This record gives sequence, structure tokens and C-alpha cells, in this order.
Amino acid sequence: MIPWQLLDSATVPGVDTKLFLYQRGGEFSIRVDGFELMNSRAHGSEDALAQIACARIASRPRPLVLVGGLGMGYTLASALHSLGPTGRVVVAEVVPAVVAWNRGPLAALAGHPLDDGRVTVREVDVAQLIRADQATYDAILLDIDNGPQALTRPGNDWLYTQAGLEAAFMALRPCGVYALWSASFNQAFTRQLHGVGFEVDEQRVRALGSQGGGNHMIWLATRHA
Repeated sequence: MIPWQLLDSATVPGVDTKLFLYQRGGEFSIRVDGFELMNSRAHGSEDALAQIACARIASRPRPLVLVGGLGMGYTLASALHSLGPTGRVVVAEVVPAVVAWNRGPLAALAGHPLDDGRVTVREVDVAQLIRADQATYDAILLDIDNGPQALTRPGNDWLYTQAGLEAAFMALRPCGVYALWSASFNQAFTRQLHGVGFEVDEQRVRALGSQGGGNHMIWLATRHA
């Protein structure tokens, strides 16, 4: 078997956590503290995150989507494909090295989505944009942890509190969609979404898309007018 090769590492801003980028043949892996965050062979549920959410807003004129967490670019590429030529996407990625990886060794995996003129990259915490922007986005797509609890940065916990969800609610335009990827189901989080006024739809998707794989969870929460 081809051994894994360490290509690069990067410190997550504000914490001691380090991300590691590995390659084995045509396969790539991003890991933190020995735990695999993502693998280029399993991105079906990341694709679905954007496909399902953007299908609900794609018919709007010039829809604007905020993607929290660039990863390997699959969610971004799926959003661009789903939105069509008038859509625009803002990507918030707090680790500059992840952006560099997506312009370098990872660029071809999802078809060079960062080269698309509809994309704006912000190297900031997505929470900063959610706090600052009111009635701005048609959809907010979050895939920065393994679910509604912090993994790579303790500060991410705010996103899943009542205050964080209320801020996301206010950052959406009427009938906007908040979508969150998770490796597992969490009934308490569903109740939290209802508690701030969202209408909630829970969808289970497969890690490998049509090829199967493990079950992952996507929350789709709609802010009605």
C-alpha cells in the first residue's frame, strides 16, 4: 500500500490546534490531532449540503450564499453548480493555509472552484460575518466542525448557542436557509433551531453519495418572512 505523505501543516489561528495535509497517491486527507476531518474520497454529504440548501434559493435573482469552512472545496463547488451564473458565494475560512491548499495541491479535486469569478474568499471566522451582516444571505452553509459543537476551535461553540443561531437567523434574508452538516444526529440542536424561530427539516445523507457509505446529517432551517 502507498504510504501517506505529509504535505503541510498549519496552526489554527487563536488556538494551539494544528491541521495536517496528507497525500497518498490521488487521495488527500486533512487531519487534526490524529483525527481525520475530511478525505477526498468521501465528499458526497458535503456535496449534498450545498445541493439541498441551494435548491431552495436558486431561483432567486442573484442569490448570495455564505459558506463557512472551505475544506477541500467540494461544498463550494456544489453551491456554484447549483446556483447558476447569477449566484454569488462568500467563503469564510479562518485558516489561511487551507485557502492556499485549495489553490495548490487540492485545487483540481473539486474543479478549481476558487478560480470562479462568482466567489469571494474571506480569511476570517465565519462568526464575524454572521454577527456583522443583517438580512444579507439567502443561505448560510456551515461545515466547520463534526456537528453542532466545537472541534477545531473552542470559539466555534458560539455558533451553536441560542445567541449564535439568533445571529444566523438575522443574517438571512426572508425565507433564507441555514444548513449545517453533522456526522451524527442531535435532537437537542433541532429543538434549539425551533426555539429561535426556524422551521426545521432534517435530512440524512450518505458519506459517499449514491455509492453509499455512512449516514451523515444535514439540518435545513428556514427563516420565513
